[in-house]
Amino acid sequence: MTTELASLSGRARIHAALGDPARLAIVDALTLGDASPGEIAHDLDMPTNLIAHHVKVLTEAGLVARDRSEGDRRRTYLRLRPEALAALTPAPLAGVGRVVFVCTRNSARSQLAAALWSDRAHTPAASAGTKPAERVHPRAVAVAQRHGLTLNPVGTSHVADIVRDDDLIIAVCDNAHEELTGPARPRLHWSVPDPVRLDTDDAFEAAFADLAARIERVAPVITPAMNSGEHRD
Repeated sequence: MTTELASLSGRARIHAALGDPARLAIVDALTLGDASPGEIAHDLDMPTNLIAHHVKVLTEAGLVARDRSEGDRRRTYLRLRPEALAALTPAPLAGVGRVVFVCTRNSARSQLAAALWSDRAHTPAASAGTKPAERVHPRAVAVAQRHGLTLNPVGTSHVADIVRDDDLIIAVCDNAHEELTGPARPRLHWSVPDPVRLDTDDAFEAAFADLAARIERVAPVITPAMNSGEHRD
């Protein structure tokens, strides 16, 4: 079994262990502090034999460990293993030199995504379009400014002029995802609605919030390539 499959298997066991409400309640209790099985049974108003069963499942999944009391050596305490919960995150995307966000016109979503990524992930980012517009949309510039970011109003680019071999390409629109089928094919696809269609401040704010939330989820699993310098945007 490969490392990836073993990781998926381990994560599946953890998810299965957490799928029972009683076991999830035990994990919630142990998140706050260690406890003996008897204390858990009392706090959750559950029979001790049922607690023993659930603790066995949680232990086999790697979520819970037992420690002997330093006081009364006949007593054991349960503690949560937080690293097991951390393992539920997807495997990292390693060796990424730069993240390039692509949409059709490179006038809104890809521009905002690159600015957000640079600001929050602190790693190199760029943006491009399959049919770039002459200028960045004024509402994109405005929403960026409202959130403390800066966009170059005339800084649009074509995919062919931006993408490098070690770039992680993320399509932030459906059209770019479906059009790019060659060497510059996106590795990730974020189906973010086009705010230009509605052309309102609310639509651009919604796109900004959508992109920000996706970046918060994805940035922690990106492992930059060693010695990856800044590329031309």
